[in-house]
Amino acid sequence: MKHLRNFCIIAHIDHGKSTLADRLLEFTHTMSITKNQMLDNMDLEKERGITIKSHAIQMDYVYKGETYKLNLIDTPGHVDFSYEVSRSIAACEGALLIVDASQGIQAQTISNLYMAIDNDLEIIPVLNKIDLPSAMPEEVEDQIIELLGVKREEIIRASGKTGEGIEAILDAIIERVPAPSGDPDAPLQALIFDSVFNSFRGIIAYFKIVNGTINANDFVKFFATKKEYNADEIGVLKFDMSPRPQLSCGDVGYIISGIKTSKEVKVGDTITHVKRPCSKAIEGFQEVKPMVFAGVYPIDAEDFEDLRSSLEKLQLNDASLTFQPESSLALGFGFRCGFLGLLHMEIVQERLDREFDMDVITTVPNVQYLVTTKKGEVLDVHNPSGLPDFMTIEKIEEPYIRASVITTTEYLGNIMTLCLGKRGELIKQEYISGNRVEIHFDMPLGEIVIDFYDKLKSISKGYASFDYHPHGFRESKLIKLDILLNGESVDALSCLTHVSNAETLGRRMCEKLKELIPRQQFDIAIQAAIGAKIIARETVKAVRKDVTAKCYGGDISRKRKLLEKQKKGKKRMKQIGNVEVPQKAFLAVLKLD
Repeated sequence: MKHLRNFCIIAHIDHGKSTLADRLLEFTHTMSITKNQMLDNMDLEKERGITIKSHAIQMDYVYKGETYKLNLIDTPGHVDFSYEVSRSIAACEGALLIVDASQGIQAQTISNLYMAIDNDLEIIPVLNKIDLPSAMPEEVEDQIIELLGVKREEIIRASGKTGEGIEAILDAIIERVPAPSGDPDAPLQALIFDSVFNSFRGIIAYFKIVNGTINANDFVKFFATKKEYNADEIGVLKFDMSPRPQLSCGDVGYIISGIKTSKEVKVGDTITHVKRPCSKAIEGFQEVKPMVFAGVYPIDAEDFEDLRSSLEKLQLNDASLTFQPESSLALGFGFRCGFLGLLHMEIVQERLDREFDMDVITTVPNVQYLVTTKKGEVLDVHNPSGLPDFMTIEKIEEPYIRASVITTTEYLGNIMTLCLGKRGELIKQEYISGNRVEIHFDMPLGEIVIDFYDKLKSISKGYASFDYHPHGFRESKLIKLDILLNGESVDALSCLTHVSNAETLGRRMCEKLKELIPRQQFDIAIQAAIGAKIIARETVKAVRKDVTAKCYGGDISRKRKLLEKQKKGKKRMKQIGNVEVPQKAFLAVLKLD
């Protein structure tokens, strides 16, 4: 065990952790790098330059004549995937904290750093991208010293591009990161930190052994799900999986036991033996909670079953996606899906399109509300159409988040205005170093779901970074805003909103729909309503045929007769005519600004 080191890489998005991981793999001769970002194996990851899944790989490194085994876990940097990062951190004894020398410390860096400190990890600060002309190594080192309280000589300067400082990083991992502790003879306790789906082998779980030893073909059980399996194959993760007859405590490896359904493998669960189980699970396991909900509907109704199977296959690779069937009057049958955040929702849509060739309509994203009725029942509501009658509701609670924004002082005023406009409450602000400031807000999650991140980036010219975590539920004055077309409610366009926003939102939605709904042979009334009260209205005028064109001259009564006949026809058409809402109208409501 003293020759084992388990470490992960934590950083903000785009600070160069995947490139640095490439250099480490190259330097230890684990593999020859033919293309960049070897660990990011999804097309989407390469195109967007982000890590979506955690990746683990083992490297061998000779230090002072002895061979050490280094297990590297590369983690996502985006705020949506922070639970995955927390489980990867729990499987390690050390972490490389990577900071971009040209951008400095960002919100997600701090958030992941606190997670690592809570788990008592040894932190090795690395200043990456020092070869850039815009790098400010001295200033950024000052920020790291202030944040971590380390000595200046402990910070390693490196470049993932040129390979500078890679040897110093590997030496620091062996010198500073402690070897895993644990008892090889104790009952088996292994933490699952990730899982992937293989169409031939079923679900493969990645784990780290905290105590005990596991052999191939042992009979094991999973703590949270109480399911029992035979360990058909165990092994370590090189670039491919390499089987081993036995793994002992401190090892990071994989287990294949023919599991077919994703619900049976939960990230953060504990594996133990059936015959000699451990007394308690490893702490920190949580069910992954979706934060944002949206309806996903097939464009053609007959694709419903195809969409179901596509979502099931996607769920095998992405355990944090949840879905359940629902139906809508406007869109037919579909699914209500739960996502970790807006980036996660966007990625799921992209993957449905690319990997399964599914064309889908996505409704306005919502969050989960807690509704207490006058009888004292508490309901979970993810969709405005699932609300009980307003007369029976005692109170509605909405989820709040604690957000932290890091920016420079010149954009502070604009960001304050944005956050307060989204019903945020300022908790505190503190200066980190020089002209960089961190602001903490409590905000309703429903307000940041749609366009908050985009606005924040544009008003700060990209110099603000944003991180958040759930912060309980609070009672709020929320009302349901309905959109009516010719008196018929369109459930896919209805939304829950705060009293103060309702009127302006209703007016803007009506104006937007007036532009997008095609004209018919009759007038279409577009109305926004709260209960029975209409708060805004627009009318799409009818396309009118000139029926009196053939009456040149002649008696007025002849013309009147034709116009009356047309009027009757229009009235009948209005009774039986229905209005098609085009797909772009649903999308436009998301981007009202």
